[in-house]
Amino acid sequence: MFEKLAEVEKRLEEIETELQRSDLYSDPKKAAELLKEQKELTPVVEAFRRYKKAQSALEQAKELMHDDDPEMREMASMELESAKEEMERIENELKILLIPKDVNDDKNVIVEIRGGVGGDEAALFAADLFRMYSMYAEKKRFSVEINNINETEIGGIKEISFMVEGKGAWSRFKFESGAHRVQRVPETESSGRIHTSAVTVAVLPEAEEVEIEINPADLQIDTYRSGGAGGQHVNKTESAIRITHIPTGVVVECQDERSQYKNKDRAMKILRSKLYEAKQRELDAERAGERRSQVGTGDRSERIRTYNYPQGRVTDHRIGLTLHKLDQIMDGDLDELIDALTAADQAEKLKGQE
Repeated sequence: MFEKLAEVEKRLEEIETELQRSDLYSDPKKAAELLKEQKELTPVVEAFRRYKKAQSALEQAKELMHDDDPEMREMASMELESAKEEMERIENELKILLIPKDVNDDKNVIVEIRGGVGGDEAALFAADLFRMYSMYAEKKRFSVEINNINETEIGGIKEISFMVEGKGAWSRFKFESGAHRVQRVPETESSGRIHTSAVTVAVLPEAEEVEIEINPADLQIDTYRSGGAGGQHVNKTESAIRITHIPTGVVVECQDERSQYKNKDRAMKILRSKLYEAKQRELDAERAGERRSQVGTGDRSERIRTYNYPQGRVTDHRIGLTLHKLDQIMDGDLDELIDALTAADQAEKLKGQE
């Protein structure tokens, strides 16, 4: 690890020298790449330098342990312990910093929520999850735009697709894919019996055009009039778009924009992301033991979380975490859950490096 860190430090010094060249900024692309690399390497090198400083303090304390003065030896002993603790702490920090970064972490995401087992109750919970994610996105200063929505007459959502835009959106949403189970008493249940329903969530990183090339000849594009319950999202022109990718059979729809052009643009983004995810899954399958997410496969059929309303608790089954703060979580207070999932993911990846 320390040989690798020495190489990283040397690389950062080379970048800093290059950034001082007066002619560099005549090539903005190269300058931007160097600045990005500098930003990524700086925290690693700063931690490595703190480690070397603690190591130097340890060596000095060892020398002072042989001093004739007993007070000096006692002080050296304390400094020795302090330096050891500091080195151990920084070593753990460095291990985490050296975990390969998820290339998608800074990307926007496309989230799809579908009501599963439970009929109307599942559709109502799908609406609750959409509200939860929207409120969380707002707290993180991400923007949310609906791509496609199919609502029920009583305010539920059969299915919804929406984009979350903002730097780091994938890093905060990537562990949400899977089956979300809810246990609660429906308002229509007069006997007070608890019902169990399920909703599936899929989260896809937005793919750039350069990452996924799509042959126009492989596409079947249909237009139709958008519509929804209660007259919402209804429009009299055929502005809604359905795109079928013929080789894979992937179908995407977008009906929220009033403009056919905007809907088509948004639908192509979703299609690229779906094809990108399929490509990523193929690559992950080839790398034995490595999954898109270490704390979950991202499979929609995998039950990842239970929301128990009578007990006011939320349990994430992947890491065995239970929080008795259901109301706050449903109001978008997701950081404690997501931070715990991120930490568990890092721990799994550290095991893989050993």
